[in-house]
Amino acid sequence: MSDSHPLRDGRVAGSPLLEALRGNRPATLPVWFMRQAGRSLPEYRELRMGTDMLDACLTPDMAAEITLQPVRRHGVDAAVFFSDIVIPVRQAGVDVTIVPGRGPVLAEPVRDAAAVAALPELDPAALQPVRDAVALTVASLGATPLIGFAGAPYTLASYLVEGGPSKEQLRTRALMHSDPDTWAALLAWCARITGAFLAAQIEAGASAGQLFDSWAGSLSVRDYTEHVVRHSADAIAHAKALGVPIVHFGVGTGELLPTMHGIGADVMGVDWRLPLDEASRRLGGGVPLQGNIDPALLFAPWSVLEAHAREVVERGKTAPAHIVNLGHGVPPETDPTVLTRLVELVHSL
Repeated sequence: MSDSHPLRDGRVAGSPLLEALRGNRPATLPVWFMRQAGRSLPEYRELRMGTDMLDACLTPDMAAEITLQPVRRHGVDAAVFFSDIVIPVRQAGVDVTIVPGRGPVLAEPVRDAAAVAALPELDPAALQPVRDAVALTVASLGATPLIGFAGAPYTLASYLVEGGPSKEQLRTRALMHSDPDTWAALLAWCARITGAFLAAQIEAGASAGQLFDSWAGSLSVRDYTEHVVRHSADAIAHAKALGVPIVHFGVGTGELLPTMHGIGADVMGVDWRLPLDEASRRLGGGVPLQGNIDPALLFAPWSVLEAHAREVVERGKTAPAHIVNLGHGVPPETDPTVLTRLVELVHSL
């Protein structure tokens, strides 16, 4: 890190988020939302009109502005970098696009040893637009820290094998068991590029990182342990080497929590399915937690959402530290005023 990095020059020294990430209880309970950058904000939709999603991610001034928008509007305790987990895949030279309403789609799925062997390595220079966007963002954030993020190797691999989003990852899990050597080579490639993507964000100014495993909930504990965990550990190691706190989050991964934590993350994100006190129990009571307001309740009457948020905060007291978040990302149809009101509530608690 350079001396001008926010963690080196003291800009974010008083951040409640960073205090909680280190396992302490700050005076103000910190809150931010996964996928807060973009999606639900009208100013985001106006700015991005006519621009492809991945092009927006790779246009530094646009990506920076989108990252800053929810901080200005909601008063959250962190910005999360506006990007997409397939950016390192694209920047390595793989033909991938974001199809509106569907998600990342590959021109050619990767399903055998020859296809894995043909995957190009990521040139560090290809991540320069990411570094530039992060630098522009932190120059405007002041004392608010930026969180970098990346997709976990299993989730990236599932997009590559399936050719697009898949709820069950049937082809992915079939490859895992039928050709373990090809699977290991694919996961190692994913770990290298996603680890480099996360490290580039941190080097350029992000003060924390999150590894996001959207699809690991389809795995048994045995499959995750035998076929995935070492590659997720390799991805996290890129960021851990830079000395920043790391959050590890997965969807539907309540049974995997202890194993996921064991690979090196400082904080465990928990989705809406598992109460935070039970998550803390499974983790031995000594791990800071992030989460886990049910995104569905953003559409409920305020009295319902408020009661739920208060319960989440109460259950979070069983952990040494708690960062309030949703149990998954902000839905695109969310009324932004609800998020602002939720931030105000959390800060009042």
